[in-house]
Amino acid sequence: MKKILLTGFEPFLDFKTNPTMEVAKYLDGKTINNYEVTSRVFSVDFNQSGREMLNAIEEESPDVVVALGLAGNRRHITPERIAINCNDGPKDNRGYKPNGEKVFEDGPDAYFSTLPIYEMVDSMKRNGYPASISNSAGTYLCNNVMYHALHHAKTSNLSYRAGFIHIPPSYEMAIKQPQLASWSQHDLNIAIEYCLQQL
Repeated sequence: MKKILLTGFEPFLDFKTNPTMEVAKYLDGKTINNYEVTSRVFSVDFNQSGREMLNAIEEESPDVVVALGLAGNRRHITPERIAINCNDGPKDNRGYKPNGEKVFEDGPDAYFSTLPIYEMVDSMKRNGYPASISNSAGTYLCNNVMYHALHHAKTSNLSYRAGFIHIPPSYEMAIKQPQLASWSQHDLNIAIEYCLQQL
């Protein structure tokens, strides 16, 4: 059976929880369109998360890699179009703050997602979930792991498809930070399942 590697992140910055962990847990072990889902949760650590992604790919030999991340300021679920060769942003969970260095010194400026992002957005919309394509995965850990997965596929001549999807906060987060737009965890879980059905 084909395999999807689905990844999330641990909590970070001022967020005390991360709904990507719950999505990954919910979908772990499910079979979707003849794909078995295997989930991992990564560290919010510039020196670790990329290696964690590459280790997971080596261990699981997936046909598709779908990485998830939290975007605290977004209202839609947003598949990302592109990953750029840049690490920047606030401190990670280990206290390291990047300053615009490259993800890989010998890497290209950017990689495009190889996921069916238009089909994913259309599927979510058809089923009543706000969704749109994003043209910036930022420069934080989300972009970092997306770039790692795509660069590894290219440089190792591997055929897996890979990309990234940002999700909004969950209700649990908005209880403590009421300024956040939020979704129920159930809706986040199901909307990502609709994305995976397009693979």
